[in-house]
Amino acid sequence: MLYMIFGLDAPDSAAKRAAARPAHLERVKQMHEQGRIAMVGPLPKLDAPSTEGGVAGSLIVAEFDSLDAARAWIDSDPYAKAGVYASVEVRPFIKLTL
Repeated sequence: MLYMIFGLDAPDSAAKRAAARPAHLERVKQMHEQGRIAMVGPLPKLDAPSTEGGVAGSLIVAEFDSLDAARAWIDSDPYAKAGVYASVEVRPFIKLTL
């Protein structure tokens, strides 16, 4: 099943995000190679198609065996461990086919 992971960055977490980014991206890449990623990306602070103005958080929609497995995955993520996120919400997600 798909789960949405929505993390909002803590104030002044840009340096922590930058330091943890390579390890975070490696974990996401592994899931992508397993075919488990439906959607992933940063949330820009500005209404713009880039993160030049900074990052406000992250969105990951991926396949996990359970809600607990999705929570465990994000809890062990380098961003979460480094204190990048002020809050994280994990919820089941249903992808509509239109």
